[in-house]
Amino acid sequence: MKVLVTGGAGFIGSHVVDRLLQSGYEPIVVDNLQSGNRKFVPPSVRFVEVDIASPQIEVVFATEKPDVVIHLAAQVDVAYSIKNPVEDANQNILGTIRLLACCHKYNVKKFIFSSSCAVYGEKDDCSIKETFPIQPQSFYGISKFSSELYIQTFSQLFQLPYTILRYANVYGPRQSAIGEGGVISIFFKNVLNGKAPYIFGDGEQTRDFVYVKDVASANVLSIEKGTNGIFNIGTNSKTSINQLFQIINSLTNSNISPIPMPEREGDIRFSQLDNTKALNLLLWKPDYDLQKGLNETLTFYKGIQNKGN
Repeated sequence: MKVLVTGGAGFIGSHVVDRLLQSGYEPIVVDNLQSGNRKFVPPSVRFVEVDIASPQIEVVFATEKPDVVIHLAAQVDVAYSIKNPVEDANQNILGTIRLLACCHKYNVKKFIFSSSCAVYGEKDDCSIKETFPIQPQSFYGISKFSSELYIQTFSQLFQLPYTILRYANVYGPRQSAIGEGGVISIFFKNVLNGKAPYIFGDGEQTRDFVYVKDVASANVLSIEKGTNGIFNIGTNSKTSINQLFQIINSLTNSNISPIPMPEREGDIRFSQLDNTKALNLLLWKPDYDLQKGLNETLTFYKGIQNKGN
């Protein structure tokens, strides 16, 4: 089965490609390499450098005729979306619409979409269910929810099956130092280089950190399961940014103190995703707790440091 992975040279996308290969699928990667890295794509995998918002993306569909599309290509930086809402919408909304139109035209059997907990906006300190009100407070969150609505409407009008995955804060090897979950990457890179990272606000804001390999697993399970469903992909646990920094300091045997900074626009206070629906219907569960995931991530960044990169 051919699976087209948009953003497949990126942080999450490259891990999805790895899992697809392990599971016996044939992945095809499209990526504009704006934030992705060609080195993350195995040499055996067909790679096409193209922007999903470009009309040239249709050539890929016409040539490859994929059975499934896993759509991960996106502008993922909340702060950038607030400063550049037009570009955010161009990538995240118009790019998604162009893909959906190609899926309809070329009879794709399923569309799997990477959404975000940012669609929920500010919630109380509680476990967030998929049924909670949608109240995004950033253009990034709006663009993700707008894409969800287009996906559901394409399904209603053209019978295009889908699965929507709303991620908590994803972290792990290959992550760049931008985006919502990028705090772990930033902390490790700074601390390992003896630099003090920033903590925005009082540091008591909480996040649900989910390991990238668990997210990749959810995507591959969605090929056969969870049709026309929306699922939270998180650990249903919370960690404050201050707690996270203390853990990273301990893992790296460091005593660096962070630099306090003003709270950022668009940042939410609390985030913890109820994953019950994914456990029951996708038959997915996170295999990595925070300690195990951070240890594996640290090994990756130490490897980069030893190579002098």
